[in-house]
Amino acid sequence: MSERNILVLARRDHAEAMRIAAGLTIFGHRVRLVFMSHVVEDTPVNTEMAELLELSEITPQTTVAEMEGELDLLSPTALAEAITHSDHVISA
Repeated sequence: MSERNILVLARRDHAEAMRIAAGLTIFGHRVRLVFMSHVVEDTPVNTEMAELLELSEITPQTTVAEMEGELDLLSPTALAEAITHSDHVISA
């Protein structure tokens, strides 16, 4: 399997998106994760999945203004560029 640029959009289920993003790195893919739609809730599952992101060396970004300061905030233009330059986009 060749290495791909994969963008994971965390729109509905942030924990599942983090799990998917971390799992894709096992295959050597370059993975970006963008939290969208709402602030990531402080739950045990999300905390566990955030640890997986750290182990996978994924630094998430966000389009949620309330998360600015914790994560890099992507503008709509930057998000469009990220989508355009990805080989695959996954929405979770």
